Amino acid sequence: MLNYITWNVDPTIFTLGPISVRWYGLMWGIGFLVGYEIILRVFKNEKCPPEWADKIFIYMAVGTITGARLGHCLFYGPWFDSYNAAGKILEEGYLSHPLNLLKIWEGGLSSHGGAIGIMVSMYLFNRNVAKKGYIWIFDRLVLAVAFTGACIRFGNLMNSEIYGEHTTAPWGFIFVRNGEILPSHPTQIYEVLYCLLALAATSYLYWKKKGYEKKGLIFGVFLIIIFFTRFLLEFIKNEQEAFEKNMLLNMGQWLSIPFIIWGVWLIVHALRQKPTTV
Repeated sequence: MLNYITWNVDPTIFTLGPISVRWYGLMWGIGFLVGYEIILRVFKNEKCPPEWADKIFIYMAVGTITGARLGHCLFYGPWFDSYNAAGKILEEGYLSHPLNLLKIWEGGLSSHGGAIGIMVSMYLFNRNVAKKGYIWIFDRLVLAVAFTGACIRFGNLMNSEIYGEHTTAPWGFIFVRNGEILPSHPTQIYEVLYCLLALAATSYLYWKKKGYEKKGLIFGVFLIIIFFTRFLLEFIKNEQEAFEKNMLLNMGQWLSIPFIIWGVWLIVHALRQKPTTV
């Protein structure tokens, strides 16, 4: 019987001189490209101008990456330098060293920050391009976001990062590259699964049930699946930062609550309204 899985995958696929191609970056790229094809198909179905797909791709890419990076720096810090007893810097703070904000290659991207970045960028896309309504855009965009989210979480697995507490479950992973000797919950895989569940649910509502006729329904379902499952999953995940250790709910859970409430409100509101294609 399988008792655990030994995980020791090299996060770098190959290296050419100073350039390294990593699984994490590759999964981001696949997520964006397939997401682009998904939204292109959606826009074609609704006879939107074909150039909208190109523009929304740019808005979304910039918003996601910028928001994810700034979100990590803001929510998880540290904001200021920390020192040891001898006065030497133990860890540089982002406000003390603003250029560190740009060092995405060193890690540090927040999914909640990425969500906020997408919301801001889609506000701008709607104002400057679509002019169809903020929720109108998200009822369609979330199909692409769900797939991209699954790719990113798979990239986390390939990086052996953001996993859970120790477990005796037979599917536990020993993350060798991090010096682990006991199996842990592979929460990256759990998150891939709930992203794929969100993709299946939103695709079914869009293509089979014409859920977009009730504004906010598809978006609300997406928010509930993603952020409620994320809220529950945080109970078995390791803290990302030391300051979370003594918190009743960790940072990821506090940040998920507003999205859950918004999702519930959208669904209730959508079910009360008459169908519309506007």
